[in-house]
Amino acid sequence: MTTTTPAPSPAEVERINERARFIRLETVRLISIAKTGHFASTFSCAELMAALYYGVLRLRHGEPDWPDRDRFLLGKGHVAVGLYPLLADWGFLDKDVLDEYTRLGNPLGDHPDMRKVPGVDFSSGSLGHNLSVGLGMAMATRYTGRDYRVFVLLGDGELHEGQNWEAALAAAHHRVGNLIAIVDRNHYCLDGEVDDVNGIGPLADKWRSFGWEALTIDGHDSAVVLSTLRELRDRRDDAAPAVVIAETVKGKGVSFMESEVGWHLGYLDSVDESRVLAELRGA
Repeated sequence: MTTTTPAPSPAEVERINERARFIRLETVRLISIAKTGHFASTFSCAELMAALYYGVLRLRHGEPDWPDRDRFLLGKGHVAVGLYPLLADWGFLDKDVLDEYTRLGNPLGDHPDMRKVPGVDFSSGSLGHNLSVGLGMAMATRYTGRDYRVFVLLGDGELHEGQNWEAALAAAHHRVGNLIAIVDRNHYCLDGEVDDVNGIGPLADKWRSFGWEALTIDGHDSAVVLSTLRELRDRRDDAAPAVVIAETVKGKGVSFMESEVGWHLGYLDSVDESRVLAELRGA
C-alpha cells in the first residue's frame, strides 16, 4: 500500500491514548449503572474506536445526520457501551442520557438501535449483518455522487457468521474501495477461543483469497492504528476493499480481565471496580 498520508504527530497519538482510556473508564461507569455488560470485548477495541472518532472519521460536531459524514457500523454491537460516550462527546446526544444507560425509557441499550440513538448508522443485535449493510452504503456513493467512507468494526467471533463472507465476495467483485473492515482479533468469543469454536485462520490469507487487501497490525498501538486507517481512508474508491486485522488483547488494560476469559460479560462489585479504576488510571 503506497500513500502520501502524513504520519500522525506525537500529540495526535497521545490524544488517541487518552480517548481510549476515556472509553474504558466510561465503560466501567455505565456498566455499573446497568449492573451487567461487556467489559473485555470493549476494552480490546478501545484504541480502534478512539482512532476512528478522533483521527479518522469525517464528522461534524452536533450533526449526526450530515449527508457527507463517514459511516461507522458496529458489527460487534455488544460493545456499544464504549461507543455511546463518543457519540455524546461529538454532540450527537446529550451527555445526561448516559447517566440512565439501559434504564427503562432510555434509548441506550446493550446493542445500538439506529432508530433511537443519533449517530448510530445501523443497528446491531444478532451479529453478522453490518458488513453487508456497510457494503450497500459504500456502493450507494456511486449513485448519489457522495464521497464518504464506510468503516465496519467486526469481532473475530462474528466471522463465524456466513453472511460476512457473502459480503466479502460481493465487495471484492464490485471493487468497493471506500469500504474498510476492521477485525478486532482478540481471539476469544462468548464460548471460548474463536479458533477452537470454529477456526477462521489463516485470517489475512483468507481475506486476500476473497479479493481484499488485508493488513495485520497491533490494535493497541495508536500510532499504527491511526496511520493505517488514514492510509486506507485516502485510497481510490475503485481499489479493492480493505480489511485491517487488529491483533488485540481481550480485557486490555485490566490485568485480571486480560487473563480470565470469563469477563466477556460480567459485573464488578465495589471492591473490584475500585481496583479496575485504579489500573486504568495508572494509580
